Amino acid sequence: MIYLDNAATTRPDGEAVASAAQFLEDDFFNPSALYKAGFAAHKRVEAARKNILSLIADPAKFDLVFTSCGSESDNQALFSCARRGNFVTTEGEHAAIFSSAEELKKRGVEVRFAKIGPDGTVDCDDLLRLVDDKTSLVSVIHVGNETGAVNDIASIAASVKKKNPRAFFHSDGVQAFGKLPFRLTADIDFYSVSAHKIGGVRGIAGLFRNRNKNLFPLICGGGQEGGLRSGTENTFGIMQFEAAARKKFSRLIPDLERMRFYNDYFCGALDKEIFQILSPENGSPYILSVSAKGLRGEVLQHMADDRGVLIGTGSACSSRHRYSRVILACGYGEKIADGVIRISFSPETTEEECKEGAALINECARELAKRMN
Repeated sequence: MIYLDNAATTRPDGEAVASAAQFLEDDFFNPSALYKAGFAAHKRVEAARKNILSLIADPAKFDLVFTSCGSESDNQALFSCARRGNFVTTEGEHAAIFSSAEELKKRGVEVRFAKIGPDGTVDCDDLLRLVDDKTSLVSVIHVGNETGAVNDIASIAASVKKKNPRAFFHSDGVQAFGKLPFRLTADIDFYSVSAHKIGGVRGIAGLFRNRNKNLFPLICGGGQEGGLRSGTENTFGIMQFEAAARKKFSRLIPDLERMRFYNDYFCGALDKEIFQILSPENGSPYILSVSAKGLRGEVLQHMADDRGVLIGTGSACSSRHRYSRVILACGYGEKIADGVIRISFSPETTEEECKEGAALINECARELAKRMN
């Protein structure tokens, strides 16, 4: 099997799983328990929190709330901060933001969507035009999960704050964390991340929070996570997340360079008479979105699957829809949107897998094109 759908999820890092296994087996105690073993688990959770925080932020200025997934982190930021006035976001957001925006409309919050360009990046002028003195929250995705487009969120956040200092700024950083060199600035109030995109296990994620900004709980109960996210802590998941994140950041730049090589290889190897590159050259090299013009991306995905190559057709969270709303928002027609496949890499991907995978995808596309003629 050649796995090229790492933007959907990555294989859990074996070393990180092994290092955290004791919290499934021996140190399984509830961190909220008052006996010594429980308090020891609590201290270890707090150490992991600080260690993950320090990878992209100053622990003295930011906090980290552990959640179950990136979607929960996004939801908490939106439903906590967009309670009045208007909410400004982009047409290129992940479904966790887009669907939450639709729910906010039902709750009486005005939602404004900024346009995106052909490469998937937000039109900054259009975004700032939508921000006014009644804007409660602005959310801009850091790396687009479908095209890999990178938004300069530090600059965008600064511009938003200049226009409305009272507005909160949030970014979905799920496809950026551990993949691009970046640190949170004072203008970024909330930032969502997820472990399973970088070799962590599913079921653990986080929301970075500027300590000067208020956040309300999405889940109420026993008051864990400083009262911001109730529910017994996923100690094993947190420890495995910490180990996977520290490993990923320790080799972030070499991995980034290798992903650029893989991405460039695919851009050159895919049949240019069939495939059109949709991802920008300056996007995240971890994601390559292309369209098999005149063909069905879903059919091509199944053909590749039958040959042992696993690829995506855009966002895995929106796979039930024939046409990607993000690709359509980029200005492409339904013919291009219908043929989209997404190839995404991880440090586990090998050069040989890229060569074999590209050849097999070309083989499937040519075979499908013959059937269509």
